[in-house]
Amino acid sequence: MDCLYSSILTSSFLLDAFAAININLSLHTIRIILPLGISFYTFRTISYLLDIDRGKIKPCKDWVVFFSYVSFFPSLISGPIDRAGLLVPQFEKKREFNYEQAVDGFRQILWGLFKKLVVADNCATVTNEVFGNFEALPASSLMLGLFFYTIQIYADFSGYSDMAIGFARLIGFNITKNFDFPFFSQNIAEFWQRWHISLTSWLTDYVFTPLSIQFRDLGNRGLILAIMINFLIIGIWHGANWTFVLFGLLHGAYYIPLILRGKIFKKKKSLKGKLVPSFTEFRNMVGVFLMAMVGFVIFRADNISDAFSFYGKLVSTSLFSLPVVTNKSGAIITMLFIIVLFIVEWLGKSNEYAIGDIGKRFSKPVRWGIYYLLIITIFFFAASGKEFIYFQF
Repeated sequence: MDCLYSSILTSSFLLDAFAAININLSLHTIRIILPLGISFYTFRTISYLLDIDRGKIKPCKDWVVFFSYVSFFPSLISGPIDRAGLLVPQFEKKREFNYEQAVDGFRQILWGLFKKLVVADNCATVTNEVFGNFEALPASSLMLGLFFYTIQIYADFSGYSDMAIGFARLIGFNITKNFDFPFFSQNIAEFWQRWHISLTSWLTDYVFTPLSIQFRDLGNRGLILAIMINFLIIGIWHGANWTFVLFGLLHGAYYIPLILRGKIFKKKKSLKGKLVPSFTEFRNMVGVFLMAMVGFVIFRADNISDAFSFYGKLVSTSLFSLPVVTNKSGAIITMLFIIVLFIVEWLGKSNEYAIGDIGKRFSKPVRWGIYYLLIITIFFFAASGKEFIYFQF
């Protein structure tokens, strides 16, 4: 997330802009060191000031409380982006240890570790192999690598969020939920209501809503313009590279059919408590997943040329051949973990996080059996040495 600043100064985006006016710079010329988590300091401070200006909150009179809010360490590096209205009152009240909340925090940390170390990091093994040599591989391998990358980035980022939220609960704080099972969405608008919630809600409140009001006389054209600006910011937030710009614009374009059909503000359909989705619901979920996969090609590529080369390789008869990967058994085991992830998240989709209700649903021996199973799985199947993807943004 610090890439919002550093990559603006060091990426091809800015270098190309200078080159257009005959000013040639290198990365080493303009690279600087920035504070850790600066994007979150910025977003929290901006929302704090705007909420005061709008009368939503009162100014904080205690500087210790204010700086504790701005620099709250569990979510400092990769979110969630908390608002002052939620977090400041928790700093101002007396802290008391809550056993149930602490247990819930440990449980969510454990689930986050499983998602990151077992699912995401094992997916990364296949993903890195495929994207690192995609020109020499059949389309089926590219499709497998793209599928694994889509799962990887979700399990990696939501796993970190689970750990951050769990640790905050462990020390007595409730912070913003950041993921709400996005791959169970019925359309792309719902997907973005469930993916990186703290960022998208922040942009909705402080960017999209003011713009849509400003452009309301333009009708659907104004709404489309507001959406495109909003997603352009989302793209650049990830890094000032043309790939991220295109990623944002693509997702903005995904909204256009919804806007024209009047479905952008349609309330998301709740699938909570539903054991088996209908055919239409399942079809919609698959469609959203495929749209996300298409976007993540650009997100993962080093440059736009590589992204379009990847797309070109996907559209070939080799798509129907067997995928070629170095470690086939590892890929199969990883696929089994992905299936487990989807099953557990589907069964737990009514909760704050997938295993959030096992304290109520199961007896103590069964609960501890689940905990030990997760710990053993993490111990034996964790893929080490891979940092969080979103640490670079």
